[in-house]
Amino acid sequence: MTSVPSKIFLNVRETVIETLGLSMPPSVLDQDSPLLGEIPELDSMGVVLLLTALEARFGLTLSDDEIDSEWFRTLGTLTEAIEVRLPQAD
Repeated sequence: MTSVPSKIFLNVRETVIETLGLSMPPSVLDQDSPLLGEIPELDSMGVVLLLTALEARFGLTLSDDEIDSEWFRTLGTLTEAIEVRLPQAD
């Protein structure tokens, strides 16, 4: 049984594709898709651009000391890193 992707995951995936200028259909990337070291566009500048785009999209401010390379292991780990930093709805 396949789980339905969360809205946050879909937004993170769309941001990754748009920011890095990837020419692939979104369905190619799932939770387990590796990022850092697998997507050539995700170099040091790509990471900065992506973090800036994610901050803008989700209304976050990420400090340098909280950002970890582990966030970029997979699309799922990146989504989790963003998700836990979002304000919780009551």
